[in-house]
Amino acid sequence: MAQIIDPLPSDASETALCCYVNATSKIQVARITNIPNWYFERVVFPGQQLVFEALPQALLEIHSGMMSTILADTIPCDRLYVEVELESDLQLGESLDDPLLSVAAE
Repeated sequence: MAQIIDPLPSDASETALCCYVNATSKIQVARITNIPNWYFERVVFPGQQLVFEALPQALLEIHSGMMSTILADTIPCDRLYVEVELESDLQLGESLDDPLLSVAAE
């Protein structure tokens, strides 16, 4: 997954796809600051999923608040890993809901 704005450090050998969901009704700021030579910060709106690539030792800080932000939580990124299922591994039309794929499979 390309992160054009804040690329991972060039010496990063092991990365993983992660997902955080803002399950609150407030805007949050997600930030990773414990990785040398890399700074990651995104605004996460209520109900929004944030999908990002990170190193296993990264810590995702969740900040919330209106006038000033408060550190609400710190989550190890290895708890946010997402398993990626490649489309090529699926039988055509098997678990995809696309009507065009279902027609093509018949």
